[in-house]
Amino acid sequence: MKRFLVCAGLLVTATALLAQHGPPKSPAATETATVAGKSITITYSSPRVRGREGHLFTQGGLISHDPNYPVWRAGANAATTLETTGDLTIGSVKVPKGKYTLYVNIASPDAWVLIINKQTGQWGLKYDKAQDLGQVRMTMTKPASLVENLKYTLKATGGNRGTLSLAWENHIGTVRFTVH
Repeated sequence: MKRFLVCAGLLVTATALLAQHGPPKSPAATETATVAGKSITITYSSPRVRGREGHLFTQGGLISHDPNYPVWRAGANAATTLETTGDLTIGSVKVPKGKYTLYVNIASPDAWVLIINKQTGQWGLKYDKAQDLGQVRMTMTKPASLVENLKYTLKATGGNRGTLSLAWENHIGTVRFTVH
């Protein structure tokens, strides 16, 4: 009986602890597209705005407190990765097939610059500029309404072409790519 009570107590305690944590604040997400027969995948964690609209991208905003500001990891938790089974040209940057980390320079919140970095496997903000493969200016637009959950979108636009978009809060940054 004593053993049963101990096990029941442990089960109740574990359940209570797990229930307090709830769903992750920045759940893992994946976006995949096939363009010209090649697979392109972005793996990231998706933070939420959670009532901080207008306080994310501004000077003195939430992201400006990160050590690499104005370079942003463009997601949460582990670094955002781009993996491609074919050679790409993103904007004007040649990207050989393989795995890369994506960052975004948000020095101007309305003029983002996508950074493709050769270093992978980082947690958080371990950005090494010397590992940059290249940078490309993104075309900026405003969403019709608040984008609560950070979202990457890969879209085939015909033939061997597509777009990569990043949307969060009241910003959408898009860049064109070509598969070779």
